[in-house]
Amino acid sequence: MKTLVQNTIIALTLTTLLFSCSKPETTPIPQAEPYSEQQVIQPQTVETPPEISSSSNTSKHEGLKLIEGTDCLTCHTINSKLIGPSYQEVAAKYSDADLDMLAQKIMDGGKGNWGEIPMTPHTGLSKENARQMVKYILSLKK
Repeated sequence: MKTLVQNTIIALTLTTLLFSCSKPETTPIPQAEPYSEQQVIQPQTVETPPEISSSSNTSKHEGLKLIEGTDCLTCHTINSKLIGPSYQEVAAKYSDADLDMLAQKIMDGGKGNWGEIPMTPHTGLSKENARQMVKYILSLKK
């Protein structure tokens, strides 16, 4: 009886080794793609923004410099909708009277005015820097 149990164990062990040492599966395991091509937003060519300065036409507007130093251009462009509205669309909708409100909106973030995709807050931005950014955006009014 002991020999039968030992032979069975040996046979099972050899069978297991035989199958585990056989040729590996050649079909690759499919990997899930995190985004379909339809979901991926392709980068657009960004038109060079107008440079505005009260002292010289060769230096950039302070607001533009601040915009370029943040993540704003990830979602916005000058003249076409990307994730958020274009700066020209914002300039067309608002006036200089909205300067403080828009500066606060940049700092606080929010959603609803331009759709359901929220704008992230920029809490590290000073009120004065946010105002300079809005001044530049409003200067793009056509």
